[in-house]
Amino acid sequence: MTLSTENPTRTLDLQVRLDPAGTPLAIRHDGRIWLVDPAIESRHWIGGDPGRGPRCSAAAGANPAGTEYWRVGARLGSTSALRTFTLRRNPRSVQWLLDDISDGS
Repeated sequence: MTLSTENPTRTLDLQVRLDPAGTPLAIRHDGRIWLVDPAIESRHWIGGDPGRGPRCSAAAGANPAGTEYWRVGARLGSTSALRTFTLRRNPRSVQWLLDDISDGS
């Protein structure tokens, strides 16, 4: 399953647990807790998606240059399939938004 990056989904039950350095450790989505796999390299950037250029579909009033993004690999358990989550948030907000979920890395 992949959500369109042209129309990011605002997921009300999306919560991201961070370590003290601000790196995602776990994601609560659709009533499930996905653990970020430390063996999979996470990607972090500010502004647009490095693979797609600056994002033009930022929410009204948001500063796309200041939007924080994370792309992480996560699993439901040690033997479950890997899913890749692309998360974003405005640095002035505590709420995370889900841009994309895809199978694998």
